[in-house]
Amino acid sequence: MAPLKSWRVRIALVLAVVGPGFITANVDNDAGGIATYSVAGAQFGYTLLWTMIPITIALVIIQEMSSRMGAVTGKGLSDLIREEFGLRATFLLMLALFVTNFFNIIGEFAGVASSFELFGVSKYIVVPLAAFVVWGIVVHGTYSTVEKVFLSASAFYVAYIVSGVLARPDWRAAALSTVTRPESAGFRNYGYLSMIIGLAGTTIAPWMQFYLQASIVEKGVTARQYKTSRLDVIIGCLFAAVVAWFIVVACAATLHTVGKYTIETGADAAQALRPLAGDYAYLLFAGGLFNASLFAASILPISTAYAVCEGLGLESGLDKRFEEAPAFYWLYTLLIVFGAGFILIPRFPLFRVMVLSQVANGILLPFVLIFVLLLVNDKELMGSYVNSKWYNVVSWITVGVMIALTIAMVIAQVRG
Repeated sequence: MAPLKSWRVRIALVLAVVGPGFITANVDNDAGGIATYSVAGAQFGYTLLWTMIPITIALVIIQEMSSRMGAVTGKGLSDLIREEFGLRATFLLMLALFVTNFFNIIGEFAGVASSFELFGVSKYIVVPLAAFVVWGIVVHGTYSTVEKVFLSASAFYVAYIVSGVLARPDWRAAALSTVTRPESAGFRNYGYLSMIIGLAGTTIAPWMQFYLQASIVEKGVTARQYKTSRLDVIIGCLFAAVVAWFIVVACAATLHTVGKYTIETGADAAQALRPLAGDYAYLLFAGGLFNASLFAASILPISTAYAVCEGLGLESGLDKRFEEAPAFYWLYTLLIVFGAGFILIPRFPLFRVMVLSQVANGILLPFVLIFVLLLVNDKELMGSYVNSKWYNVVSWITVGVMIALTIAMVIAQVRG
């Protein structure tokens, strides 16, 4: 009976802290992410699957660092950056994050619009309705109720795994490409380099670190619960990586195989899958796109509002009423209104905005990571919870690789 009771206690502990890590990792498979993974599969087939293993390792370690900082310090990332590095550095970082996130939010509403247009529903109907639903859930809910809604939305990502199976890929080729060393020739190509940066930027987006740490703090996770919270982060990251792998595989097995390399959005990928993989794969892909877009359209404005308000020392949090945190809720509201509003502008270059926002994520990522690493290795701040040597090695390599890829991409672009 004792072992059974022990397992019950462990399961209860996991359920008590599950949420922030799983939600943060999975919401990053958003409209921009789905578009990026789809384009990677359509243009390059299975050849970019090798990126999934190093990106997943980096994702787990970076997310774990953010959750550990939140649990140990009881403060959000913006709060710590302001306290340790001053208001000027915080303001510049928040400005870059705000601009990048705003374009990401536009991309999410673009995903909402395009997913329903597949079924003949106008964006002028679905986008305002989606914006109102997203606003209402967050403004009128508590952290606990909002988290339950987001966890339910996370479960719908299974649709992409099923659609990947229905695409009937070459499993052996996909598996080999995942573990095979990439060819060096690709690193001299601008398209190849920008796609790698986009894949890294969409999987390990800068906003994730701010949202995860703020969520850990608001949920009340402490250093005593940190080990269980780490399990939440790891499971969430692995599930998100599996979903991303299946999106690439589904498009590689269908679109790339028949020579359809030029897709622009996740909706294009869903439409193209219909004659190649059948109605079920098409419906799952389109339904998954809507779910992911609506999910991320809720989270990204929250993340931005958390980061900016914490950085400026203003009240923030989903458990606070509108009058208790007016700046937080007004910023959240304005981001939704303007993010959705841009989608209603005729001939707005949605695809270019979506792709560039993911590349911008990749370019901004190393700068955010530098702040995270300096903070998480501060013994006065973290005590015995500072990074291990292995974590530091992987994290600094990630910073160096992302900077090197950005420089290489610029050089490749200049050379044409």
